[in-house]
Amino acid sequence: MARKQRPIRLPAPYLRRVWLDEERIPRRDRYPFNLPLLRDGLDLTFDSAITVIVGENGTGKSTILEGIASFAGYDDAGGGKGYAPVDHSHALEVMGGSLAGALRASWLPKITRGWFFRAESFFSVARYLDEMALLYGGPPPDFLSHSHGEGFLRFFEERCDSQGIFILDEPESALSPTRQIEFLKILRRMDRSGVCQVIMATHSPMLMAYPNARLLQLTNAGFQATRLEDTEHFTLWRAFCADPAGFLDKRMAEEPCEAGIDG
Repeated sequence: MARKQRPIRLPAPYLRRVWLDEERIPRRDRYPFNLPLLRDGLDLTFDSAITVIVGENGTGKSTILEGIASFAGYDDAGGGKGYAPVDHSHALEVMGGSLAGALRASWLPKITRGWFFRAESFFSVARYLDEMALLYGGPPPDFLSHSHGEGFLRFFEERCDSQGIFILDEPESALSPTRQIEFLKILRRMDRSGVCQVIMATHSPMLMAYPNARLLQLTNAGFQATRLEDTEHFTLWRAFCADPAGFLDKRMAEEPCEAGIDG
C-alpha cells in the first residue's frame, strides 16, 4: 500500500519557477514548440500563491497550463495525480502535455498533490470519479446530478480544500456572475489556508480582480505583469457597460478577427 504523503510545513507557492530547456525540445517546427510565445524560450516565476493568466484565444494559455500540469504528474486532460479520466489512444487533437518533456522547474518543496481542472473535460472527469468510487465500494460524488454551474462549484468545494497545487483552466466557463462570486469565496478560502497554490487562466474580469493574485498578461511575446484596468477584457467590459447599444453597433461593424490556436 502506498504511503500517505505528510503535509508540508511551508506556505505556498511550491512551484517557484518553470522554464523551457532548449536541449529537450525535440523539434522546433512541431506543436507546441512552434508557438510564437515559445520562440524566445519560456521562463516563468511564481511568487504568489494565486497566479492569474489572461490573454486572447490562441496565445497559448491552455498549452502552458497543460504542460505544467503534465510536468506535475497530472493527466493533461484534467484530474489529479494517478487519475486517467480520458482515453487518449484514439485522440485526434494534440494536447499541450508534450511540452512537459522540455520543461525544467524549481520547487520549494516539490509537491504534486492537487488537481488540474479543464472545463472541456469536466464531464469525463466527473464520470471517472463516479466509476472509481463505485469500484471501491464508496458512494459516487455524483457531480453531474447538479446543473453545470452547481456541479463546478461543488467540485471546487470538495476537491480544492487541501494542500496542493491547483491548475485551473477557465473555471468560469459554466458559472454565472453570481456563481463566479461564490467561486471567488472558494479561492479566498484556498488562499487563506496558506497551503494551496493556484495557477489559473481566465477570461473573466471578475476572477482577474481577485485582490491577492499576481496577474500576468500572455501575448505572442510572452508573459508580462499587468493590472486589471490595463487588460483588454476589462477595457471592453467597461465600454460595454457604459453604452451597450453604442458599443455593439461599433464593434459589430468591424471586420471579424481570425480564430486562434487555443485558449
